[in-house]
Amino acid sequence: MSVVGFDFGNESCIVAVARQRGIDVVLNDESKRETPAIVCFGEKQRFIGTAGAASSTMNPKNSISQIKRLIGRQFSDPELQRDLKSLPFNVTEGPDGYPLIHARYLGEMRTFTPTQVLGMVLSNLKSIAEKNLNAAVVDCCIGIPVYFTDLQRRAVLDAATIAGLHPLRLIHETTATALAYGIYKTDLPENDQLNVAFVDIGHASMQVCIAGFKKGQLKILAHSFDRSLGGRDFDEVLFQHFAAKFKEEYKIDVLQNARACIRLRTACEKLKKVLSANPEAPLNIECLMDEKDVRGFIKREEFEQISAPILQRVKRPLEKALADAGLAVENVHMVEVVGSASRVPAMLKILTEFFGKEPRRTMNASECVARGCALECAILSPTFKVREFQVNESFPFPVSLSWKGSGPDSQAGGAEQQQLVFPKGNPIPSIKAVTFHKSSTFTVDVQYSDVSDLQAPPKISTYTIGPFPTIRSERPKLKVKVRLNLHGIVSVESATLLEEEEVEVPVSKEPEKDNSKMETDEAPSGTAAPSANETDVNMQDAKGTADAAGAENGVAESGDKPVKMETDTKVEAPKKKVKKTNVPVAELVYGAMLPADVQKAVEKEFEMALQDRVMEETKDKKNAVEAYVYDMRNKLSDKYRDFVTAPEKEEFTAKLQETEDWLYEDGEDEIKGVYVAKLEELKKQGDPIEERYKEYMERGTVIDQLAYCINSYREAAMSNDPKFDHIELAEKQKVLNECVEAEAWLREKKQQQDLLPKYATPVLLSADVRKKAEALDRFCRPIMTKPKPTKPASPETRANPPPQGEGQCQGADANASPNHNNVPSENATVGSGEAAPASAEPMETDKSETASTTA
Repeated sequence: MSVVGFDFGNESCIVAVARQRGIDVVLNDESKRETPAIVCFGEKQRFIGTAGAASSTMNPKNSISQIKRLIGRQFSDPELQRDLKSLPFNVTEGPDGYPLIHARYLGEMRTFTPTQVLGMVLSNLKSIAEKNLNAAVVDCCIGIPVYFTDLQRRAVLDAATIAGLHPLRLIHETTATALAYGIYKTDLPENDQLNVAFVDIGHASMQVCIAGFKKGQLKILAHSFDRSLGGRDFDEVLFQHFAAKFKEEYKIDVLQNARACIRLRTACEKLKKVLSANPEAPLNIECLMDEKDVRGFIKREEFEQISAPILQRVKRPLEKALADAGLAVENVHMVEVVGSASRVPAMLKILTEFFGKEPRRTMNASECVARGCALECAILSPTFKVREFQVNESFPFPVSLSWKGSGPDSQAGGAEQQQLVFPKGNPIPSIKAVTFHKSSTFTVDVQYSDVSDLQAPPKISTYTIGPFPTIRSERPKLKVKVRLNLHGIVSVESATLLEEEEVEVPVSKEPEKDNSKMETDEAPSGTAAPSANETDVNMQDAKGTADAAGAENGVAESGDKPVKMETDTKVEAPKKKVKKTNVPVAELVYGAMLPADVQKAVEKEFEMALQDRVMEETKDKKNAVEAYVYDMRNKLSDKYRDFVTAPEKEEFTAKLQETEDWLYEDGEDEIKGVYVAKLEELKKQGDPIEERYKEYMERGTVIDQLAYCINSYREAAMSNDPKFDHIELAEKQKVLNECVEAEAWLREKKQQQDLLPKYATPVLLSADVRKKAEALDRFCRPIMTKPKPTKPASPETRANPPPQGEGQCQGADANASPNHNNVPSENATVGSGEAAPASAEPMETDKSETASTTA
């Protein structure tokens, strides 16, 4: 099972994997820890990640970046419209009101949704993880910003499905940072809470989280954020500053040229990093536009002055986080700052002034989110045993249910009623059970209670509950379960109709059974969330006052009791029981991809990935032809010089030159099969030359091996060693004859080979010599390693153990080295030496003899 954490950022992505020794950040193909979040569409294939970043300057209009800012947002979103002004690619409004990205791919204009493009980025991250782990990657944990709406969270899950991933959890980036910080702490207090503020200033946004730590657990006390305050805003300030400066000094308008914009933005980003460590920095770009070289210079004071509007916005999220957590500045014990833009000195100055203490940098500013994601994946996975550490997450937005009022005409003109179900700060995950008194099909809207921070439509989804079965009870109850899952997505999970009906037979222990059923019904809640979060809210459609009370019940636990008491009383009645019937629930999520569309996107991604793979293989084959041409040309003038005739060399060199010219002209853009055929054609001429050289280099070694084999068996057959006494003379003669025959064959072939020049086809091949040696060994070994015939144990045998010791050692020697071509005679001496102690202890010799015989 894979245990992987993905941090997909606005600019770059990081992959972390869990191993037995801890969490490792994975290197990509270029041995870098960060992979750009870019997809560049080409004429024949896509370039994703580092390859996409390399292609983006040359192909800006088809290079899609900053996907994180696009997914799950309406085209009319003011923030999105501001972002689109700085993006080089074309984005239009789709029929559903959400953005569509246009790019030229395979020679024609194509449209992609931001979710599809994010799926491509995740697919690339998945392949990076798989190459590192040498295993398939499916299960993972993905970090998301805390401000992601329900729709954006669903879009990330859809993108993961397109990439072939199964996220065990979407975890808030600040929560992942807090987990990576706290799980390794061994000095956390048991009773007093350690409050730590995590300030994450990334490429495009700022997030603040205040977490309370105790031994073995962390609790998120508050979240706050600014969705458009990040490193790119400082880049944009520098970009606008120098664009205006160059327009005045050099009379060039950078904004009119997409490629010049990208180059200047890249230079401004580097300039910002230089200013983080130096009081001043120069800017030099060659041939930026209209063949003009430009130069600029800026001091840190001037940079901070032009960035003042951005810096003024930093305090608001900090103040909001403290207010939501209910803490004073003095109660925050530590401040950890992370994120790529956290290195700006002015930022640190503001944080120091606000908290009254120096922010700490004990964590890797770029990698902490990915590490936290991998840790959370390890906690959720059965593959790893992780230190006991509980993460109590909180939901950043209040979510309500709304529905039409009571009466048969409720769908037509009843009053809209609303109930807060998940208040801000509600634990994740959580389940609430809401009770309605309805007898016909109705709809329930899930919506945000407050969208001031979100800038998103209030409605999340609509659920149609019904049709109802035939209702016999006068006051039926409909119990609706609303789930806030691990990903932070709210959905109506199920609707159950509860009807009381009379039964003829007394129930005796029936109440206990019904009670257990009710508990079983709630049991899944217990597994998903703490019991304090399982709330029954009683919805009386007839009275507005009851709804008002229900609003309080959604938060307080006291509201559960009247409903449960009422149910329990009725269950305990001797002649009544509660009948449960599931009512169908139909879901409509506004802006989400339909399952059929997701499946189409999966198939489309597979086709594009296949095209990419074909093109990569084609490039590899083309490179193989080119490498063969250069390699063979060099070898013909060097190591192969003596193994080829002058006419053959001249002809082959001309062929290589012809192939090289073809590669850079007509063969520049061919299919894979053409390059394969071209390489085979060249190898027809090159392989015989390579073979002659190879045979010459190997021949001496294999001849020596065969000669050693012949001499070893000849010596063994002619030896007077007692360990060979049991072998018959006729058998030994066969071995000698075989050795003589092999030696004569080798002498004859060697004489023929010595008469031939190096460039001639050899008559003595290494393969033939090896076969001869194997045949000789196969014939002689069974004869020369034949074991001595076993003799029954007797008193005389016990009295004279040394011969047995020798026999045992010889047999062991024969069995110990079955692949050697000789039978060393020195081992007999070792055998005699080892047998000496045995003569002093006959019992041990007897054991040795038995062991040898058995073997």
